Amino acid sequence: MSKEYVVAVVGATGVVGREMIGVLEERLFPVKQLLPLASERSAGLRVEFRGHQVLVTELKENSFKGVDIALFSAGADISKTFAPHAVRAGAVVIDNTSQFRMDAEVPLVIPEVNAHVLKKHKGIIANPNCSTAQLVLPLKAVLDHARIKRVVISTYQSTSGAGKEAMDELRNHAAALLNGVPAGRPQKFTKEIAFNLIPHIDVFQDNGYTKEEMKMVNETRKILGDDSIRVTATAVRVPVFIGHSEAVNVEIDRPVDIAEIKAWIAAFPGVELMDDPMHNVYPTPQSASGKDPAFVGRIRKDVSCERAFDMWVVADNLRKGAALNSIQIAEALVAQKLI
Repeated sequence: MSKEYVVAVVGATGVVGREMIGVLEERLFPVKQLLPLASERSAGLRVEFRGHQVLVTELKENSFKGVDIALFSAGADISKTFAPHAVRAGAVVIDNTSQFRMDAEVPLVIPEVNAHVLKKHKGIIANPNCSTAQLVLPLKAVLDHARIKRVVISTYQSTSGAGKEAMDELRNHAAALLNGVPAGRPQKFTKEIAFNLIPHIDVFQDNGYTKEEMKMVNETRKILGDDSIRVTATAVRVPVFIGHSEAVNVEIDRPVDIAEIKAWIAAFPGVELMDDPMHNVYPTPQSASGKDPAFVGRIRKDVSCERAFDMWVVADNLRKGAALNSIQIAEALVAQKLI
């Protein structure tokens, strides 16, 4: 009989936490016991798992006794405080927040790209930012065949990336405006999100970039293992519920052959080519919602640079950008006998 594991989900009642529980069930991960953990406010609620209603308990320092794997998705401050307690109790932490991503001692992992670094973990493994996760898959497909010199990204990120309350704000404000009623002041965003675009995700840094944009710069290099790649990003919040989209320009070290680029990307695990624009075949957030791959389309040669090409990358940010990748990390730990 294969081994089964006690799995804790920190932030179990949040959008990503619930998605993690759903993905554990969908992928038949060998869960012996599910331990949903959340704040005092959410303790006493129940989450569904394998046809049962499982009680959510309050997250405390001593919550991790007997836990094998702890999936964290309750904010960086919670991870900073409680992840060390989980490790001391013997659990391996897979953290979906920004807390440990750029820590040199913590592997930052997308299993299709760099599962080999898992063996270096010291109890904590970081899950990348949602916008980085979908970007790096097709980039790695190219990097396996050519040197990447520069990447320019513009993101169009859904409100689910900011949590349930952000999605509710979009829903409520859009309904109000459609009915000719004042939407009220935005609470989760700096500007009205309904029927609008906001070029501001996370806080601005001294260099004029936002923290979200710099996450993409730094995490991309770390995951791909190449600090020589020049990366720049502009991150925009859009009035979409689920699914992040990215317009990506990639410069490589030789003239581009689009047929080659498409073949490399189509063959890479975790990626699905969806590219026949003459017949209106290209990915959108709606078409990607609820699905696992990063979808890539509109691959074309950059008319301004013979060594560059453009592509459009779309994924369900709650899945590959968060919950799915976390479970895939757990699966890789099991496969490599690291837990």
